[in-house]
Amino acid sequence: MSVRSAVRATPASGDVFRQRDFRLFWAGEASNIFASNATTLALPLIAVTVLDASPLTLGFLAAAVWLPWLLIGLVAGAWVDRLSKRRVMIVSSLLPASALTGIWIAWVMHALTIGQLFATAFIIGVSSVFFISSYHAYFPELVGKKDLLRGNARLQGTESVMYMLGPGAGGLIVQAFGAASAGLMNGVAYFLSAVCMKSIRKRPSADRQTRPREGLRAEIGEGLRFVLKDAYFRPIVLYGAMGNLALDGYQAIYVAFLIRTVGVSPQIAGLLIAAGGLGGILGAIAVPPVTRRFGTARGLLIGKFAVTPFTLLMPMTGPRDAVLFFFFGLLLADGSITAGSITMDSFRQMYCPPHMLGRVVATTTFIKYSTIPVGAILGGVVGDILGLRATMWIMTGAFACCSAILLWGPMRRVRDFPSQPPRIAAEAGG
Repeated sequence: MSVRSAVRATPASGDVFRQRDFRLFWAGEASNIFASNATTLALPLIAVTVLDASPLTLGFLAAAVWLPWLLIGLVAGAWVDRLSKRRVMIVSSLLPASALTGIWIAWVMHALTIGQLFATAFIIGVSSVFFISSYHAYFPELVGKKDLLRGNARLQGTESVMYMLGPGAGGLIVQAFGAASAGLMNGVAYFLSAVCMKSIRKRPSADRQTRPREGLRAEIGEGLRFVLKDAYFRPIVLYGAMGNLALDGYQAIYVAFLIRTVGVSPQIAGLLIAAGGLGGILGAIAVPPVTRRFGTARGLLIGKFAVTPFTLLMPMTGPRDAVLFFFFGLLLADGSITAGSITMDSFRQMYCPPHMLGRVVATTTFIKYSTIPVGAILGGVVGDILGLRATMWIMTGAFACCSAILLWGPMRRVRDFPSQPPRIAAEAGG
């Protein structure tokens, strides 16, 4: 049975937004993503405006948010599979809310230190590891397999809006109330996320709560083996890792490229970069009709091979009207990324055995995110050596070429992704 046929088998499922629990989940996830993105601006602004931090300090502060993925990413997946995922999401929203409130209190008392900012950044990173691992694993329990694609399209579209609005809104809040007060308001958004998740009525089935457990190391190994040995997951996670390497390679320098090489103002650069969020919204809208017409696997490949080459428009950016090359290049690139994420997330949620979905989410995310800091550093180093425009050509070209990795494996031969691993499907067929 394929992902697409599973969806078609229940055409009366309707719009998932009519479901109360989905609306609460959507609002909670949106609040969390908004707070996370606004805080990525608020923390460095607090460091600069309140503590006069150096550029090196700001670099380490940014790294502190990503470090937990490398330290506890795999372990977090095993823990998520053992615990109530809804409760994990609640705690993962309350912890950063408390940490950001603590920053505001310390600022009011004139006791704020850079160490407290580092601790807060690390807490936010740890919370993100658990929240992301939990919400991807909990979502199939909430809506059922029949509504995964529709629900993920809703969530990813909203995430794109939050990615677009979060930093901008964070900047306005900082300007109006000050950097430390902006951190407090982001803490309120995290708290609202916890309230929404707490209000969800649906509870997991009893068999998932009582399943016998092995040792933590054995469970981590089971998740790793499932991902690395599966014919579908191997190319998907390799594509994600290499794609992020190239993606963060050009994202690390495209602000400097726009301002120093192209010569646009910071305000225009911000508007151009907002095209990424708009592209994400359009990508989310495009997924349902494309997958209905071409299938889930084939639609993913068509989107990658037909759209990602337009990323090469960005290095062609020039003054005046030629800035539109960057706008449309980024719009199409991020639209393809969002559309691909929706399809692959829905496949992962449908395909993986429910008892190990948290580990699979954490394992795939750990592998994909491990190249992010490498790509960012590589983009900066190559930019210093070869120049910003040349680096944009190299990184966007590499990003477009990464799509070929998806042809390694059975994906190129099927119309739709399967809904079960081959062994489980064979046992079910008896």
